[in-house]
Amino acid sequence: MSRSAPTRLPRDPIPSGGNTPPLAAIERLRALRSGLPPTAARIADLILSRQAEVVHMSVTEVAEHAGASEGSVIALCRQVGARGFQHLKIELARALTQPVQAIHEDLEPGDAPATVMRKVFAAGIQALQDTLAVLDPAALARAASLLCAAKRIEVYGIGSAAPVAEDAHMRMLRIGLDVRLAVDSHVQAVSAALAGPKVATLTISHSGSSVETITATRLAREAGARTVIITNLGRNPLQAHADVVLSTAARETRFRTEAMTSRIAQLAVVDALISSMALARGGDAILALRRSSEVLSLKRY
Repeated sequence: MSRSAPTRLPRDPIPSGGNTPPLAAIERLRALRSGLPPTAARIADLILSRQAEVVHMSVTEVAEHAGASEGSVIALCRQVGARGFQHLKIELARALTQPVQAIHEDLEPGDAPATVMRKVFAAGIQALQDTLAVLDPAALARAASLLCAAKRIEVYGIGSAAPVAEDAHMRMLRIGLDVRLAVDSHVQAVSAALAGPKVATLTISHSGSSVETITATRLAREAGARTVIITNLGRNPLQAHADVVLSTAARETRFRTEAMTSRIAQLAVVDALISSMALARGGDAILALRRSSEVLSLKRY
């Protein structure tokens, strides 16, 4: 690769934290473009020519469109100063999005509280309707059967998916299942590596690109566990390690890669999944629910 390109780069280095100037990574990409090898050049051309589309793509989709590997996409992102593909997408979004839209994609300056309420609620309703349209009933049935048949279930979620994982964990406990929760990346890795054929895992990740949950799911499958994932519609790296995929269809905003709408959709899928599992378990689930309700009643006045 040519070494003359760096003279065209911005003089200020990109900080290692989250305060990278919005256009810094893009300007570096433009500056390096002429000296890139063919594969990296195709990726750069795709990103530079389709910025508004790229902020809604997964790393897998960018790789497929550019005829490259996911590793090549990530390597190019790091070469231009981003920590990874998700970081580059945030930088792209900052350049394309008005500041107020960092709060919510559809909000405009001067929106009244009533308008804010309407837009936020409408986004949640749309996510539920879209998810209902894409969620495969057969996949839901397979996931419920697979999880019910396991001797032990492990639930994984990182970041904004962690509260959804916690909800799934509690709901499964209440219907009498042996289930463990791991929302720490180190615990996930150890737990997954020690899983076996009698274990099933449920991984929740909107983007399907979180290194921690991809690693945990891969390790669990390599150890012989069966794997179910809840992730947004579209190709992503997590799907390569899944036995069953349950899809949501929450729109990923330009600035926030995991908005509230994604969690609303995930919670609805979790609700449908565990309801199916409870029905499959029949009397055992009813008895467990009755016992857990009695215990929880002691926590209330």
